[in-house]
Amino acid sequence: MYSVSNSPRRRTGLRAGALAAIGLLGAGCAQNAPQDTWDPAGENAQMIHDLQWPVFAIAGIVGVIVLAIIAFVVFKFRDRGQPIPEQTHGKPKLEIALTILPALILVGVAIPTVGTLMALNETDDTECVVNVTGQQWWWEFDYPVQDGCGGIESPIITSGQMVIPADTNVLIRGTSRDVIHSFWIPRLNGKRDMVPGRIHTLRMQADEPGIYAGQCAEFCGLSHANMRMEVVALNDADFAAWKANQLADYESPTDEFALRGEQTFITNCSRCHQVNGLTDSDGELVISRPDLQVYSGAAPNLTNLMTRNTFAGATWDLIDQQRRAEVWEADPDEFGGLYLEGVTADTLNSVDLREWLRNSPQKKPMYAEPERLEETDGLVRGMPYLALSEDQIDELIAYLLERK
Repeated sequence: MYSVSNSPRRRTGLRAGALAAIGLLGAGCAQNAPQDTWDPAGENAQMIHDLQWPVFAIAGIVGVIVLAIIAFVVFKFRDRGQPIPEQTHGKPKLEIALTILPALILVGVAIPTVGTLMALNETDDTECVVNVTGQQWWWEFDYPVQDGCGGIESPIITSGQMVIPADTNVLIRGTSRDVIHSFWIPRLNGKRDMVPGRIHTLRMQADEPGIYAGQCAEFCGLSHANMRMEVVALNDADFAAWKANQLADYESPTDEFALRGEQTFITNCSRCHQVNGLTDSDGELVISRPDLQVYSGAAPNLTNLMTRNTFAGATWDLIDQQRRAEVWEADPDEFGGLYLEGVTADTLNSVDLREWLRNSPQKKPMYAEPERLEETDGLVRGMPYLALSEDQIDELIAYLLERK
């Protein structure tokens, strides 16, 4: 008689299942994991870490017991032509025990969970405020005038990287301009949805200087996977230097090539992107109007672009791989100095930046076919194709390199 249990198909299925299990186990192991929830770098993330260990332990023990019972029952009572075994239905003691035990486990998990959630929602101890706004597919960070953050006398607007003072509780006030997004820096705190028309608060704190990577955690459209963000923590002196640079007056290029790039920027980019203090040939301030071009009504402020080391929603690095390794792996005492140097012509990741300027929709999917623009009243959901020449790209890069 042909044995199903020993058939090639069954053996192949078992091998495939074993390989899948090994693959899943291996996928959870990584040496370079900047978004590792098991590596907290702040008080808020530490609270989550302290909670998840016992919860996972309890869940693991329950899971092992349940799987063992299932395996025992399947093996012992598999069909061999024997009579139906004795049924447990109608045994109140067993049924009550199997109801009370899971309830007690859930209560034991719920009490510390609720306590941790309430502690994470506390914002009375924050010393600094940053307004965070999500849009397809990047994050804007707005520092309002305030006494916190060491004092901010004029608003600062940036994107991609949120800079905060280290060892300081920062209040994030988040919202969205289009669809629901979710702000998540795993090593600093849990997720917080950013909902259009609402303000959601979140406390952020980093123990020491460094870069902490994050990811939008709510599916928000075509380029959701490319919607990233980073929190940069600096010590007090470096944070003060960063603020002063962000608020410095605009300086027009003196280099002739970069000066041509300034005009190229005004002609092709200033409709959406703002550079504070930029004036046209008549001396009039150039004010962007992204609300006339982009569905979300906003585009990244490029005033100090080269003080950041990412672009396009933190999807790509502005710095080359060697410099990136130096910055990310820097000792906390040295990190601020390296970060504040910004991007130079020698450290610029010109390959990705040129590809972006050459054809941004091809590099990062942002909007569907042209006929779909009717759904958004003709407004695009990201940076459009600008048909820039190679000379214009060279000029723009020369100009942008001076935005520090």
